[in-house]
Amino acid sequence: MFRRLLLEDSAAIFTIVAFVTAAAIFAYITWRALRMPRHQSDQLAHLPFNSDSAARHDAHS
Repeated sequence: MFRRLLLEDSAAIFTIVAFVTAAAIFAYITWRALRMPRHQSDQLAHLPFNSDSAARHDAHS
């Protein structure tokens, strides 16, 4: 009975550690995106898609 309790406690700890790790990565990426300089944001916003899809889009218009 005690072995099962110890196993369940460790499973809960692993779950919490995994959640905290994922939340920290998400928060870091969000923070970096919000703190990005305006010129870099504009440059990334105007990046073209691959040339294959652009050619198909132009052909259908």
